[in-house]
Amino acid sequence: MVKRIISGGQTGADRAALDFAILHAIPHGGWCPYGRWAEDGIIGPQYQLSETPSANPDQRTEWNAQNADATVIFSLIPLLIGGSRKTAELATLFGKPMLHLSRQIDGFEAAERFAVFLSQHQPGCLNIAGSRESEEPGIGWFVREVLEQVWSRGGF
Repeated sequence: MVKRIISGGQTGADRAALDFAILHAIPHGGWCPYGRWAEDGIIGPQYQLSETPSANPDQRTEWNAQNADATVIFSLIPLLIGGSRKTAELATLFGKPMLHLSRQIDGFEAAERFAVFLSQHQPGCLNIAGSRESEEPGIGWFVREVLEQVWSRGGF
């Protein structure tokens, strides 16, 4: 099923997805802004990301949405804001399957919804996006929890 996980390298959802991929030896990558900028400083070399020509994170968001076969966006609250909202808009624009998982709405059902999405769409390259840690403290934990639950069920 998922042969590669891509993400933008920002703190929170992006970084949790990349850490999950590294832990489980799933090939990973994606685009990050020129200069490898994230809110906590320079994105480390352990993340196999390519830099866009622009330092504007919108380019990274666009290229990851376009390059993926499908996108899943994580948030704690139901409303998508900032880059997460842009990711959803771009996935729709590019005609890519997209799933939004909100801890407030999906809670304990998030892993099941994600597993069904993966089964239905069978993306080879999955873009995982969502809130940065400063916007929604705890988002990284939510992403890791859902990914690990799906992994333990053989969903990847």
